[in-house]
Amino acid sequence: MPHPNSYPKLHNAAWPGVVGKGPDSEPPIDLDTMLDLTAAAEVDGVRFDGVDLFLFAPHIDIDASDDELKTLADKVRSRSLVFGTVVAPVWPPTGGGSAMGGADDRRKFVEQVRKGCRIARRLRELGVRPYGVVRIDSASSPAEWAKNPAENTQKIAATFREACLVAEDHGERLAAEGEICWGGMHSWRAMVQLLEAVDRPNTLGFQADMAHTLLYLLGYNAPEDAILPASYDWRDPQKLQHALRTLTDALRPWTIDFHVAQNDATVFGSGSHDKTGRHCLPSDPNGKLNIARDAGYWLRDAHGQLTKTFQHICWDGCMFPNAVMMKPEIWNSILAAMISVRDAHGWDG
Repeated sequence: MPHPNSYPKLHNAAWPGVVGKGPDSEPPIDLDTMLDLTAAAEVDGVRFDGVDLFLFAPHIDIDASDDELKTLADKVRSRSLVFGTVVAPVWPPTGGGSAMGGADDRRKFVEQVRKGCRIARRLRELGVRPYGVVRIDSASSPAEWAKNPAENTQKIAATFREACLVAEDHGERLAAEGEICWGGMHSWRAMVQLLEAVDRPNTLGFQADMAHTLLYLLGYNAPEDAILPASYDWRDPQKLQHALRTLTDALRPWTIDFHVAQNDATVFGSGSHDKTGRHCLPSDPNGKLNIARDAGYWLRDAHGQLTKTFQHICWDGCMFPNAVMMKPEIWNSILAAMISVRDAHGWDG
């Protein structure tokens, strides 16, 4: 089958080897193995173009030296891949702090963004990161945010504005990922309000993940913002598509980074990771999304025209068991899903 489109570029995420892993769960999968699994996948002669990176040990230390970054660049280059978006570890356990916390917490948050932007820029300079953004979140819980929503949203916005100045100094853009586990970002309406409060559209945008944004429709952690009713019958695709249009019309103008994913309309956590939208394999019979069709709500505007806002898209499959992730056929099925999105909503560069 021909696949004429060359954009957006297709990326795998390296962080499923780390997120939800560790002493309180399964052991991490090292970066070399994640890169090898990515590079080996092939469908109809098409391969992944690159990987998105979590700036967190054991994959890559946020304080990595220039020599370590050169070694990292060689690793990805030797596999004919590139890096795209990188995730800054802004959370307290990793050296960061809550974006709505006290002055010290907020200082730590911004410093982690600074370190992440430094690595992102260096990878660009080394010629292995032609596109992508730096991903952040509020590093705060919805429960803490809910104690004073208006004040806490303003605190997060102020911290994000400081982070924007750092990103601009490094020639980077920031993307705030909407997940139900992050305070002030836990619903689509709260996310829009936060982005508007920051008011730095040229520097701060939204990172959409199809698994997480499906939970926005259902109002997990924010029932008042649910778009689909609690009694929604998943056999009614028209109501789902109407809800997706409502959601994407609100957030698409802010979207600068995109994760292809599947979700079964449930939440899941692993290890120390809070419960969030469950990532499912593309072929999961319980998956509620038509991946290729529903990705189009994010990749096309309200008139059906391609936005071409970003040069790559990434598969996100956090918290799969290691035994699943070590199967080569899994990555071929994921790559096939990514290709189906590009076939339907891509373009030839």
